[in-house]
Amino acid sequence: MENDPNVAAVWQAIFSGQADWLAEAIVGFDLNKETVLNVLRSEPTSLREMAFATLLRNRVQRGVILAPGAGLVKTSENGRGLRSRWYPETLSRRIREIAQIRDRFSFVEGDGLDVIRRYNDVEDAAFFVDPPYTMASRRLYHNWRIDHRELFLILSGVKGDVLLTYDNTKEISMLAKSPRWTGPLQEKKF
Repeated sequence: MENDPNVAAVWQAIFSGQADWLAEAIVGFDLNKETVLNVLRSEPTSLREMAFATLLRNRVQRGVILAPGAGLVKTSENGRGLRSRWYPETLSRRIREIAQIRDRFSFVEGDGLDVIRRYNDVEDAAFFVDPPYTMASRRLYHNWRIDHRELFLILSGVKGDVLLTYDNTKEISMLAKSPRWTGPLQEKKF
């Protein structure tokens, strides 16, 4: 489930038989500032071009920020600059591995809350929910607005298992400790 059309394009490309093209595009890309800017400034004309541009943006922008206006990595890991998070062989391999088991996945582009509501009575449904972080969401994501209280309320009523990720804030801790939240709470301190 993904609400951002750019991120959704990555999954759609992988699951629709375009994984090999995407993997090859990554391995064959001559990564330098000029080629990166050419891709990021151009308007994709196909799903797979959008997928490639999104993956590239994720790898070369500061702080993995996909939101508009994020700058490019300058130094980062070991002074490798743009290449600090660009591991073409690893990315390519992972894309191909996911594609090999694509029949085990169902991907939906849209609002995750709607999907949770649709499957809330299914006992063997498992929900991995990774909503936008409350503290940094505005600068990280294009689609960052979410009603966190509503999400907790909906998840408190599902019959299946829930794994929910969040940043450690007072607001989220209060929601997690609310009497409405009936699932087990395991906090991880960072």
